[in-house]
Amino acid sequence: MDCILGNYMVDDTEKTADGEEEKLGKVIFYLLKENHLTRENINYAKRIQKKLSPPKSLLEVLKELEYVNDEKITQAIKANKDNLKLGTLLVELGYITRKELEEALKIQYEEKNKRKVGDILLEQRFIDEKSLIEMLSLQMGFPFLEPEFIDLDPDLFKQVPYKLFMQNKFIPIRMQGDKVLIAFSDPLHKPTIEAARGIFKKDIEIAISKKDSIDFAIQKMVRDENKDKKTLTIDDESIVGIVNTIIINAIRAKASDIHIEPMHDRFRVRLRIDGILHHIKDYSKDMMPLIASRIKIMTGLDIAEKRRHQGGRIDFQFGEYKVDLRVSTYVTVHGEKIVFRIINKMDKLLKVEELGMPPRMLDNFINFSLESPSGVLIVTGPTGSGKTSTVYSCIDHLNTPENSIITAEDPVEYVIDGIAQCSINTKLNLTFEETLRHIVRQDPDIVVIGEIRDFFSADIAVQAALTGHKVLTTFHTEDSIGALIRLMNMNIEPFLIASTINCVLAQRLLRRVCPHCKKKYTPGASEIKRMGYQGGELAGGSFYKAAGCGQCRHSGYGGRIAVHEMLLPDEHVRDAVLKRATSHELRTISLKDAGLVTLLENGIYKASKGITTIDEVLRCLPRLNPPRPISEIKRLLGG
Repeated sequence: MDCILGNYMVDDTEKTADGEEEKLGKVIFYLLKENHLTRENINYAKRIQKKLSPPKSLLEVLKELEYVNDEKITQAIKANKDNLKLGTLLVELGYITRKELEEALKIQYEEKNKRKVGDILLEQRFIDEKSLIEMLSLQMGFPFLEPEFIDLDPDLFKQVPYKLFMQNKFIPIRMQGDKVLIAFSDPLHKPTIEAARGIFKKDIEIAISKKDSIDFAIQKMVRDENKDKKTLTIDDESIVGIVNTIIINAIRAKASDIHIEPMHDRFRVRLRIDGILHHIKDYSKDMMPLIASRIKIMTGLDIAEKRRHQGGRIDFQFGEYKVDLRVSTYVTVHGEKIVFRIINKMDKLLKVEELGMPPRMLDNFINFSLESPSGVLIVTGPTGSGKTSTVYSCIDHLNTPENSIITAEDPVEYVIDGIAQCSINTKLNLTFEETLRHIVRQDPDIVVIGEIRDFFSADIAVQAALTGHKVLTTFHTEDSIGALIRLMNMNIEPFLIASTINCVLAQRLLRRVCPHCKKKYTPGASEIKRMGYQGGELAGGSFYKAAGCGQCRHSGYGGRIAVHEMLLPDEHVRDAVLKRATSHELRTISLKDAGLVTLLENGIYKASKGITTIDEVLRCLPRLNPPRPISEIKRLLGG
């Protein structure tokens, strides 16, 4: 792979002999030369290209106009591969931008050791390894294979000591007629090619593969070759190293979850970063039992049990990193799926003022909810919406020498000095029910219940509020009105709900638009319609989209921001609860009389300030009522 990149990734700033090639781009020139395109096609595409935002390569525009297709492009590339440079090809096909290639070349020029430009492109995340190899395959006409997922010919494998395969990064796949199909990590390295021909004494068919795919295929073949003699195990350091690498890379990427998922021919690792799952790597399926066993040892789970779901946790510390890992194994048809939830103990608690609430909402939240002497504050939303972080910020705000705070959590996620925190442990019969029975006997001023799960925990919360305590808790509902409806469906008496609930805070997490590559734009008619507007209601807002850059891993986003919907029940809402009003009726009353601003409206408010995007708002937020105009939302929220 390194040699390939070294041979093909050269300075694209060299001037070609043919001025027309330079002007049009090599691929388009060859398509024109071979009569796959006309000059009229190219001129029209250029006019369209100038109007596009974000910009696209001319070849992409020609494809979208259906003047040329992938098959013709591939034919032109293969017919002229000796005259093409990979950098040119990547830029012309729209895989990277000219600016990104120039940036990689600049980094290479400034380095003492002169790394390959391809390595720099990968490191800067301008392109992923698989896409790069697929492009190499296309350019050179070699098939792209993943030998770790292919049934290899054991007779061919036995003809050579496996260490030779490891050193030279190639592996035989199978016979194809009179030729041997061999996957190389560097199909242009002549000594390796000649060595392979000499070993097998036959003509060879060359394929291209990733280095790690070849390595895993070799390990798999060695294990299969030795299983009848003596069980070959990968040494502990290798498995420990793989698991540690997965975890450390997830922490460095600021992922919230790790998904290790078995499939029919492999297992894959995905990381949830900023709420979105990203495919990181595939491993050989043979390694899954070893990986699963290592994780079970780490978390104290039953290694022998592979037919039942299990759960555990571990404090993971590696150098500067210290995190709490919640581990869940789930039995599937292909084996055990393993998911880690990562809680970074090094993260600082956010202040209430840093939660991302607009000015007027923040003032009302502090003055009419946090500072009230009693009542129930419910933070609601789906899993992964940041409820726990918000509750801990509230606890930290209320943690003063004058207050006695006691908690019942499953488990304790952040340890705060001066607070009596209890972590539920069902193995010791330290259940929610047992803990909540004793909690009010501890003379608390503030009670924190990790989550309302059932009638018993909901009843304890409202009863504690009735006796003058302030109660903080979380709930799983879609929005603030849903929390009131669900409490009624849990058979909590409406008069208890109306007299004890003083705030319901629903929230979601939206991705922040990347500040490095964001550009101002005007929402289109389809976006305006999807938001529930007719036209003109967005006047006064500044909206942005991001093209993607090295700083944001080409996602267009970096980090997340909370969006809130806060319901402070007034007499109209309380009367509606007592009458068991429907969800629609409660929402209408709350919007009209209680100053409720919906999640969708708050999301539009943040998008109008260039914090997030309309796409993210439409992806994440419920659209239950048509939103009000931007001017009205700003008046309600302030700022």
